[in-house]
Amino acid sequence: MSERYLLKLYVTGYTHRSQEAISNLIQLCELHLKNKHEIIIIDVLEQPLVAEAEKILLTPTLIKEFPLPKVRVVGDLSDTPTVMMELNIPQ
Repeated sequence: MSERYLLKLYVTGYTHRSQEAISNLIQLCELHLKNKHEIIIIDVLEQPLVAEAEKILLTPTLIKEFPLPKVRVVGDLSDTPTVMMELNIPQ
């Protein structure tokens, strides 16, 4: 696994659900991607045009930009095995 993962997490403010998604994503990356990732967190309240351009309808939404294919996962990312399968991260 030499590819770096580019992950964008869209959240709405600093709500409990947003914080859970951020925490779950960081934990997943630290355990399974070990320095082979970049996380960008976008607050749709602060950057509505970015969210609109990506057609974000629900938050939290995680978008794996790279490696391709581009994938979206909606929710707090608490179901780690499912999130890893969706993002095609080897276990």
